[in-house]
Amino acid sequence: MRQSFAVAIGGAAGQGVATPGDIFAKIFSRRGLHLNAYNAYQSIIRGGHTFLTVRTGPDPITNMGDRLDLLIPLNQDTMDRHLGLLSSGAACLYNADQIHPGSPAAGVQLCPIPVSKLADITRNKVAQNTLAMGAALSMMGVGFPALESVIAEQFRKKEKSIIDENVSVARAGYDYATANFKPFAWPLPMTENKYAVLSGNTALAMGGAAAGVKVYCAYPMSPSTGVLHWMAEHARKAGIVVRQVEDEIGVINTAIGAAHAGVRSMCATSGGGFALMTEGLGLSAQAEIPFVVIDCQRAGPSTGVPTKTEQGDQIPDDQEQHRADARVDESRPSPEPGGLTHRRCVRR
Repeated sequence: MRQSFAVAIGGAAGQGVATPGDIFAKIFSRRGLHLNAYNAYQSIIRGGHTFLTVRTGPDPITNMGDRLDLLIPLNQDTMDRHLGLLSSGAACLYNADQIHPGSPAAGVQLCPIPVSKLADITRNKVAQNTLAMGAALSMMGVGFPALESVIAEQFRKKEKSIIDENVSVARAGYDYATANFKPFAWPLPMTENKYAVLSGNTALAMGGAAAGVKVYCAYPMSPSTGVLHWMAEHARKAGIVVRQVEDEIGVINTAIGAAHAGVRSMCATSGGGFALMTEGLGLSAQAEIPFVVIDCQRAGPSTGVPTKTEQGDQIPDDQEQHRADARVDESRPSPEPGGLTHRRCVRR
């Protein structure tokens, strides 16, 4: 396998960890690179620790690996927790005004950014994020126009002055890193391939729409909520009736009713919600009414851990029924085949 590159951004919830991750992912994919992203976050609205890792490379990325090439800590907690993940040849970009580095491993480059000197932090509360993105791409050997175009796309619904300000801040970070930091030994490669950034939930939603689903219903239970978000956003254009129901018992009965009326129906939930759907599954089997349930699995027993994923529902998904009824159970390892397989399941 050829060289891969892993960048991680960490901070408290509400510090804007997700946006730099989205921008990195778009830039990597547009360079024809494979990528895999994982966001570890706590089940609270604000505060706590969030850690987003994006691994990319010219070959398929099948796991997140056990090393980082670049760490961007947005607070001291992230620096203290994760500096030890860096080994020789890696780098750490951080806000020199607020964060104090520990003792890194030999060969790790510490890259302090004078945020208050490069940007007006009274106007832009997340200036350190934008500066770090610019600095990171400079060190990776990526030209600034790639970042400029993605920033304009990311903030396209904002006023032009906001786009221009973010581009200017990113440029300051890019130029500062070019002048002061050592670039990575392996510049980020580019291939002729064309890829889109896709999550598993989006792939499942698109697969359902492509298969002709006309009714989608759900109760927002993490981590399945992304399917509901996509369906709600595209419902009118795709000609799909989307309903947020009061609970999972209502969800499955709504899906069964729609299927009984003659349309393809689908719903999504997670482990705790799927447990509530057991009786409805038995009804659909007895009445011979086909429909599709998506189980976006979360960790732990009972209602589980909402912001962590695992494959803990495999046995219940296969066996949670009142009798030996026929059932198609498909589990896919990645978004792309998951969307294609889901489309086939809906059409059966």
